[in-house]
Amino acid sequence: MKPEQQQEFENAVKTMMKSVGEDPTREGLIKTPERVFKAYNFMYGGYQEDPKAILESALFTSSNDEMVLIKDIELYSTCEHHLLPIIGRAHVAYIPNGKVVGLSKIPRVVDVFSRRMQIQEQLTEQICDAINDAIQPKGVAVVIQARHMCMEMRGVEKINSTTTSSALRGLFKKDEKTRAEFFSLINAPAGNRY
Repeated sequence: MKPEQQQEFENAVKTMMKSVGEDPTREGLIKTPERVFKAYNFMYGGYQEDPKAILESALFTSSNDEMVLIKDIELYSTCEHHLLPIIGRAHVAYIPNGKVVGLSKIPRVVDVFSRRMQIQEQLTEQICDAINDAIQPKGVAVVIQARHMCMEMRGVEKINSTTTSSALRGLFKKDEKTRAEFFSLINAPAGNRY
């Protein structure tokens, strides 16, 4: 961001602070606008990244045609309606079709889309479609389970309520057995993690 954009952003934070009754010149708040600017640059860094390029950078030929599952991928996003946190976990699986992707790329793609202003349903679809388009597997499944601070901190104030969304493509949508295996695996207890 250009210096004049940073200053504009910081001025907006000061205005917001004044609007809620705070004094932005108070000792503890003097550097807050700059801190918020840095935090937002990190939290919304997903707008600057290309998920397709991330996935295509680590595609490898493979004869594997069995499900690849990465579960419990932590995610932190922001509700686009209230700019409050969404905190959750993503479970992502795909069935290779001649290519596999480096395992670390899946969580990176989750981060790319999470680090944008979102609704959970769209986030789930974006992750699924990015993997489907780049890898062209036999199937992709994404399930996100999340808590929404817009529900817990305000509004209905339902603490610890979890929202689940799913997106299924290919075999996960067409084949009941594949879909059932995926859901049983993501719901299985972690057990020994190593």
